[in-house]
Amino acid sequence: MSTNTNQIEEQLNDLRAKVTQLEVELERSRQVEPWQARRFYTAYYVVTGFMLGMVAALSSLMFNIVGSLLTNQHPLKLIQVYLTFPLGEKAFEPEMQGGLALAIGCCLYLGTGMLLGIPFQLVMARLNQETLTQRLIVGTVLGVVVWIVNFYVILSWLQPALFGGNWIVEMIPWWVGLLTHLVFGWTMALVYPLGTYSPYRLQTEQL
Repeated sequence: MSTNTNQIEEQLNDLRAKVTQLEVELERSRQVEPWQARRFYTAYYVVTGFMLGMVAALSSLMFNIVGSLLTNQHPLKLIQVYLTFPLGEKAFEPEMQGGLALAIGCCLYLGTGMLLGIPFQLVMARLNQETLTQRLIVGTVLGVVVWIVNFYVILSWLQPALFGGNWIVEMIPWWVGLLTHLVFGWTMALVYPLGTYSPYRLQTEQL
């Protein structure tokens, strides 16, 4: 009888020890802080820059459409010229002036803007520009730099090498190209706060 009692007591002690251990582990799991970025969250700003770049590209495209209408030109004249990069001189053929071709050109324009939005967002986040004025200055500088690189460092030799003509640099006035990139940069400065990283916290953690 005493043997059975001792065995039962040993089993109870083992169970109590396991319960105590489980309670300790449970308490530790409750104390673990939710994950959040400890350093600069590059991946986050790449994604937000990609998305906000589309907004900035759309703003830039609308600027060009209005400008073309004010100068009595085709509203998508800029898109027609940009289509010479993938199509070459074929972009000016009559069958390429239809809605489908121009729609594809607009999609390519927006896609390019999404890619360009990444460096804009990364630089603004790295420099931690909190005021709109500071961001507009950064957007202006980046817009000028990207315009020079795109037009005169890359396209000036790449398009002639691939398609035998330099239509984008020669047919788009320099001030139009510059303003297009500036509008893009200014828009990125305006929408930048929508893509800033802010760790999510439960309401109980904020109290």
